[in-house]
Amino acid sequence: MSAPAGDLLVRGIGRLLPMTGPLVPAAALLVRAGRVAWSGPERELAAAVAPGDTPELDAGGAVVLPGFVDCHTHLVWAGSRRDELAARLAGTPYDGGGIRTTVAATRAAGFDELVELTEARALAALRTGTTTMELKTGYGLERAAELRLLDVIAAVADRVPVRIEATYLGAHTVPADRDRSDYVAEVIDTLPAARAAGARWCDVFCDTGAFPLVDARRILAAAGSAGLGLRLHADQINRIGATELAAELGAASADHLDRVDPAGARALAAAGTAGVLLPTATLTMRTGRWDQAAVLRDAGVVLALGTDANPGTSWCESMPYVIQLGCFGLGLSVDEALHAATAGAAYALRRADVGHLGRSAAGDLVVLEVAHEADLIGHLGAPAVRRTVVGGVPVG
Repeated sequence: MSAPAGDLLVRGIGRLLPMTGPLVPAAALLVRAGRVAWSGPERELAAAVAPGDTPELDAGGAVVLPGFVDCHTHLVWAGSRRDELAARLAGTPYDGGGIRTTVAATRAAGFDELVELTEARALAALRTGTTTMELKTGYGLERAAELRLLDVIAAVADRVPVRIEATYLGAHTVPADRDRSDYVAEVIDTLPAARAAGARWCDVFCDTGAFPLVDARRILAAAGSAGLGLRLHADQINRIGATELAAELGAASADHLDRVDPAGARALAAAGTAGVLLPTATLTMRTGRWDQAAVLRDAGVVLALGTDANPGTSWCESMPYVIQLGCFGLGLSVDEALHAATAGAAYALRRADVGHLGRSAAGDLVVLEVAHEADLIGHLGAPAVRRTVVGGVPVG
């Protein structure tokens, strides 16, 4: 289904965080035809809004903020990597295949099975307040399989009330049975078909053990010529210059950034490239630093947060959990983490219509289970979201 578009009056908001201006206490918000038409102190509602038969939602004194934007996920997969996880936690050497294990399981799965698995994950994200999310391919690793995953993403977008951005990640890793140069040529040759199949973005995993700078440059330059926006996995494992490449090419985002340094951060800031931090992956991999947010903040980079939802290193659909890790792990303030999970993540997707509740924005919002936003971070393991609204329609 496409994102709904309804009318809704939200009353009884204890604290409204629009992300476009200061917090509004004791607030109300009106959505008309799926867009924010008015917000402000509830005492001004009668004077500002003509009476009507608009459906109402009582926030019960809770915090209301924009729907979360998850700007980095690998949501389309089949199979399990539990043996890999158990070995990593036990400190036991393990070479079960990593990404290639998931590729084999995903190729073997039927189309309907992949749609059902991905839909279930998207709905889990929706229940925790995510209203816009990016979905990557990357577990097909050959032309027909990658295009099939784009068809899966399109099918899921038709079935869930979440705004979905599709990314072609053919350059996730080199298939075991392929020559790297030949496979890079195939990825480039697939770009027009990927765009025709619904991809808005192209991503490359540029790092040690994945794709070197020369290949990432070729793929992303071709992607830009094919009309796709650019994203880049950068500086997760080692610094090889991927962050600077993202800045040079004007990529919308550089993601992971566990090994970013001040020079790379300054390049991102100068280019206007968002820095997407994925603290769940940093946590589970146990190989990253936790000072990357400070390095990026000091350089003036727009910060974004995402789940990196994937079967091997970040099995997580919950943006509230990511926000908590952003604060306790990365050292973000409450305001910084919430901004990175909404307006910052929307910027990373170049979406001006989501991630905030300014006038004419999409009527996507979450009613939290708490009366103060700091409690979202402080109350670990507690239910985070009471209601999720997309386009003025309560959906969860």
